[in-house]
Amino acid sequence: MFNSKIKLGVIGRQETFNRLNKSININDKTIWFHCASLGEYEQGFPLFVELKKKYPNHKLVLSFFSPSGYEVKKANSIADVVVYLPIDTKDNCKKFLDKIKPEIVVFIKSEIWPNYLNEIKKRNIKSILVCAIYNSSQMKYGLLKKAVLKFDYIFTQDEKSKDLFKSIGHNNVFNSGDTRFDRVSLSKTLNEDVDYIKEFLSEKECLIAGSTWGKDHEILTSYINHSKSNLKFIIAPHEINKEEINNLKSFINKKTILFSGLNNENIKTASVIIVDNIGTLSKLYKYASLAYIGGGFNGEGKLHNTLEAAVFSLPIIIGKYYSRFPEAVNMIKSGGMFSVNNAESLKNKIDELIGDKEKLQKTGALNSSFINSKIGATQCILANLK
Repeated sequence: MFNSKIKLGVIGRQETFNRLNKSININDKTIWFHCASLGEYEQGFPLFVELKKKYPNHKLVLSFFSPSGYEVKKANSIADVVVYLPIDTKDNCKKFLDKIKPEIVVFIKSEIWPNYLNEIKKRNIKSILVCAIYNSSQMKYGLLKKAVLKFDYIFTQDEKSKDLFKSIGHNNVFNSGDTRFDRVSLSKTLNEDVDYIKEFLSEKECLIAGSTWGKDHEILTSYINHSKSNLKFIIAPHEINKEEINNLKSFINKKTILFSGLNNENIKTASVIIVDNIGTLSKLYKYASLAYIGGGFNGEGKLHNTLEAAVFSLPIIIGKYYSRFPEAVNMIKSGGMFSVNNAESLKNKIDELIGDKEKLQKTGALNSSFINSKIGATQCILANLK
């Protein structure tokens, strides 16, 4: 009644079996991929592509837990059918697996559903967990530990997680690295243009702020309102709702337009674009000179994807909470990323970088070099599964 996102999931799950009945026949061979949300889909995408190439006669069933994944990809994904994952009850698990009869199951990162994993194991269906990254405190929960052991193979993002899974008794564990590096590298080759953005920039420098929250908006709008430079701004809030968008727009005293309202008449004189949709952000980084990634003021574990910006050789600025993100820690150490504490430190860092084009380019290059050094997780997974 009170949460539109939950409501979408409830309504969507009522359609799961109807969608499967229309798309999956009794003689179809299938591979099942499951992701929590859009981020996990993007993380698993390089592996999905390779498995689809390897097994062209199999149908790919893609399930999501969250509306933010399903609603974006239900009509636009690599899969043959996209559904919400039915809630993890024993009856639902049996009914779902009876319908799709997968030959292999791939779960991404942290999706651990005990009843599904029990039923998958009972049916001797091969199951894989990829991009797993866990710590010892999580494994104190007996139910989680027991469920994780049901996977036939686990591929971790780091050596620490690999050692953890081995310590609880799992023998088929490999440290493959993170497929997100493969994904962003792949996205760079797609070269997808976005209408009107070149006209908006008019050959000026641009700062793009991705997946931002209220605390990010406070310091960003302070900088935008007081900046005397010709710098252009693109802001893509994490929460896309009318109230959030209107509040953000009201705080900015320069000409601001919504992405949904772009046209040839208003684009050149605008200073700020607010992206009011999901799925466009990753296509916009290539137009920017500098990136700010949100979530770093929301507490530990909230920082959003920094790799999508890094692959385009952008210097990156984030908030003060980032210690749980190894890629952020490493990029800060290498000099391509900077952490700020407040509006003043944000201003100083932006002005420093924008004021020195040579430094701007060299700093961004450090981030793309970091990405290139981490590519290869997908091929590692495939080689071990062969």
